[in-house]
Amino acid sequence: MTDPNNKHSEGASASRVGSTSLSLLEGLKVQDREGWRRLVHLYGPLVYGWCRRKGLPPSDAEDLVQEVFLTVVKRVVDFRRDRAGDTFRGWLRTITRHKLGDWFRRRHTELSSVAFDLQGHPLWQRSVEFDDDADSEDTVALYHRALELIRSEFNQDSWHAFWRIVVENKDPAEVATELRTTRNAVYLAKSRVLRRLREALGDV
Repeated sequence: MTDPNNKHSEGASASRVGSTSLSLLEGLKVQDREGWRRLVHLYGPLVYGWCRRKGLPPSDAEDLVQEVFLTVVKRVVDFRRDRAGDTFRGWLRTITRHKLGDWFRRRHTELSSVAFDLQGHPLWQRSVEFDDDADSEDTVALYHRALELIRSEFNQDSWHAFWRIVVENKDPAEVATELRTTRNAVYLAKSRVLRRLREALGDV
């Protein structure tokens, strides 16, 4: 994780072509090349891990990641948050689950005889549900990648306030004293970073 040592002005990256200041969804909807790059960077390892844990060989897992992302780009305009808990990651997970189901069915038709997994179940009937514990580790790694991506958009004090409160779970009053500012100021800094993080992840 990037350590907040160097000071940058907030919004400094906004003037760059393909700026990361766009939300992930905005970038994908306008078919921005940078949006695709961020999708692959942020979520590629996550989807690849889901596929590998379901038994796909590395090359097939890589191909399926591409299938998933192509579907995301085609259908991103239809993405909705109809319920409070709906997230881009959850939507991506649903697409991946469907693609995995397609992959297992294709494998079933390609084999001359039915193949079985280690538990004795037909391979094509293998569950494509995901393990919550493993997914939580993947989610932590996802947030780390997203934080590294947005780090340069905030000055040192804002990042320090966010990091101390959210990551290190420090008391806001203590952080305000460290920064010689008010608790309200550190809460606002935390809020700005969290909102930008959600944008980067496609959840705003």
